Amino acid sequence: MARVLTQRELNRATLARQLLLERKKLSPLQAIERVAGLQAQWPPSPYIGLWSRLVGFRREALERAIVRGDVLKPTVMRGTLHLITARDYPLYYAALRDMPTWFQAHHLEHARTLLAEIRAHAPITQTEAVDYVRSLGHEDRDARRIVHAVRRHGHLLHGPDSALWSTQSKAVYHLYDEPAELDGAEARIELVRRYLRAFGPATKADIAEWSGLAVRDFVHALDGLATYRNEEGRELFDVPRAPRPAADTPAPVRFLPKWDNTLLGHADRRRVISDELRRGVIGKNGDVAATVLVDGIVAATWSYDRDRRVTVEYVAPATRTQKADVTAEADRLQAWLA
Repeated sequence: MARVLTQRELNRATLARQLLLERKKLSPLQAIERVAGLQAQWPPSPYIGLWSRLVGFRREALERAIVRGDVLKPTVMRGTLHLITARDYPLYYAALRDMPTWFQAHHLEHARTLLAEIRAHAPITQTEAVDYVRSLGHEDRDARRIVHAVRRHGHLLHGPDSALWSTQSKAVYHLYDEPAELDGAEARIELVRRYLRAFGPATKADIAEWSGLAVRDFVHALDGLATYRNEEGRELFDVPRAPRPAADTPAPVRFLPKWDNTLLGHADRRRVISDELRRGVIGKNGDVAATVLVDGIVAATWSYDRDRRVTVEYVAPATRTQKADVTAEADRLQAWLA
């Protein structure tokens, strides 16, 4: 009989693996690999995410890694922008190459005929690429999907400037060398294990939701893994020696940036946010608010203004002591933002 893991045990496991139970002394590259990439649709997100996870994190450390080319900004899981390390790019590309996101087979067929030509014009903006494909007779919607396929299969990545702290996010794509070729099935085995080390224990649906892959594309990666059950009886998978702290492990207040994967890494997100709050925090258009974790669960949203003043808005009850802890962490974040 598989052991049953409570929602609170799953919460503490995810927090530990996402480096949110205790700040760690890691480099930005080590942290990015440990948490299986950082969402980067909003340029400040990875920086704030690392501040909440690392001891003494400084923005300049990540910026230097980006400028050196050690950290890249490709379109990977779910067809969304992430920061990953350059040494991991071949793995993510091979594992997600055939991900059915944003374009269909006929768009990819057209894209393959244009790869060399569009790569030759890099750096190229999104508008320039779409206009060129439209000039070949494709409707706007199809042109955009063809360009997305060109970007993924032609290794056109967002330039380093778009990933810096104080930048205007611009869709300018730069040419990246063809990565070392890896077997797709083997790459998906490693990707699933990376995911579980960062977000597990998790269900098949969780893995599919995070990655953008169909279950059939990675089910072979689950062979031989330890299994558990959640409180509703669903099967959970996990890797050996991954942390699973006790349910009563203290969880400090943590400020998460917009689109943090802690809120997006599972199909069933109740381990970190209730279904009721989820509808208010995660918009229908995919926008995800910056949030505050109190005792490991979303209890507030937050923002900062041009003067870097942090404002917190509670969306769930919190005790006086918890609110004092939130204020103290907000003051530390505000000092770091200044």
